[in-house]
Amino acid sequence: MSGPGAKVVALPDFTLEGKVAVVTGGSGSIGAATAAALIGQGAAVAIVGRTPKALKEVAAKLSVGGRTVLPVRADCTSEPEMQELAGEVTARLGPADILCTFAGGDGMPLPTHEETAAHWRRVTDSELTSTFATIRAFLPAMLERHSGTIVTMASSAARQAAGSSAAYAAAKAGVIALSRHLAGEYARQGIRVNCLAPSAVENERMRRWMSEEERRALGGAFPLGRLGQPEDVAAATVFLASSASSWITGLTLDISGGKVML
Repeated sequence: MSGPGAKVVALPDFTLEGKVAVVTGGSGSIGAATAAALIGQGAAVAIVGRTPKALKEVAAKLSVGGRTVLPVRADCTSEPEMQELAGEVTARLGPADILCTFAGGDGMPLPTHEETAAHWRRVTDSELTSTFATIRAFLPAMLERHSGTIVTMASSAARQAAGSSAAYAAAKAGVIALSRHLAGEYARQGIRVNCLAPSAVENERMRRWMSEEERRALGGAFPLGRLGQPEDVAAATVFLASSASSWITGLTLDISGGKVML
């Protein structure tokens, strides 16, 4: 109940009806869960990845009920392919309102004294260059419309020392810096840029590497007592993509079960 003189304000919701979203890394666990969440709020979604079979399988599950899902095979480290992607999405769905740059995930541990320049370049291309190339392809149309929301993907490895390779930590820290830079550069043009930094999220790769008992033990080490799930990241993405976060830009949101508190 409102007090004397208090104003009752209708809170913004999470609806994305009429919006066009692009999710790179769309055939992975987090990307697919994010695409499903965006579709659930009414968006038409293009999912992007490098494996056509995996993309088709995800698209088939997401398109149940006549929902609009466009699978597109593309390498996000390739600027020409990202330019082609932007053109195809615009032609088939319309200009992108929401861009989720989730391609990557090459966070395998590797001692720095064993890391090679070739590995460093591969990982930084996969994690950082892919983010830049994707944003660069979609940014001009957002500037023309003075509107757009970009959600990038970092990692808790960029927030504190972890078991990943140095290349991965540095690349993800670069994603955070890039996101913050773009948020400041384009805020006046109506474009918001925010970043997600998940910690241990249970996915197919983790289930292959670790037994159920090992995963349970790992989850128990987090203050909230469990591993993250792809849906945890998806829910945060919907918030940042929607009008509910319309006064938020330049944020790095830690999805870490309390492991990272900044």
